Amino acid sequence: MSEVDHPSHYRADTGHEAIDVIEAWGLGFCLGNALKYIARAGLKGDAVEDLEKAKWYIEREIRRRSA
Repeated sequence: MSEVDHPSHYRADTGHEAIDVIEAWGLGFCLGNALKYIARAGLKGDAVEDLEKAKWYIEREIRRRSA
């Protein structure tokens, strides 16, 4: 696998890529990004930072749906 197209950390231990789940579940941009950050938390850096990013996208989606 290429480091640009399907890097190893994209599949982790599950064999599933976040993009495949996002598309299968029709999550859209904000929820898709949240899932991506959760699925990859800590694989390239600080897990807490990744989870904070996921939280930001979830909160944005909540605001959008509450408007």
